[in-house]
Amino acid sequence: MPRSITITGTRTTGHHPDRWYDTTFAAYLAPFATLRTHFFVGGAKGIDSLALLWLAAHTRSAITVVMPATLEDQPEEAQQAVARCRSRITEVVELKAPSLHSAAYHARNRWMVDRTELTIGFPRTIQGGSTPSAKTGTWQTLNYTAALGKPRLIVPI
Repeated sequence: MPRSITITGTRTTGHHPDRWYDTTFAAYLAPFATLRTHFFVGGAKGIDSLALLWLAAHTRSAITVVMPATLEDQPEEAQQAVARCRSRITEVVELKAPSLHSAAYHARNRWMVDRTELTIGFPRTIQGGSTPSAKTGTWQTLNYTAALGKPRLIVPI
């Protein structure tokens, strides 16, 4: 069983109610959530914040939250999630990127994948059930994981 896991996913989550994500995380994160598991979660809105809140409430696993720049540079939703979970967060890593842009988020995602054994990705599906192109951050992270020969679990949402 992997002991370190990156969680990646879409920032667009309004197409499902929060309860739906609770059920999905219970199915796909809970089986990995032991006392010896360490989850790495990005500090953005969407899946990052929802997964952080769920992990803090439902597991005793270690949690590291990684920011491409600083916590203050993240959206209010993400800052609030970190504040609500502060007592459960093992570490907050701020990578201090000079500005927030796609390259900074991709560097943050590679940083997490480089330190973990498994990536669980929650890419957004589009009408008809297909997933957007590999240009999204979620897919770039999942493909980077595969290029390193590491396993990935893909849960389309």
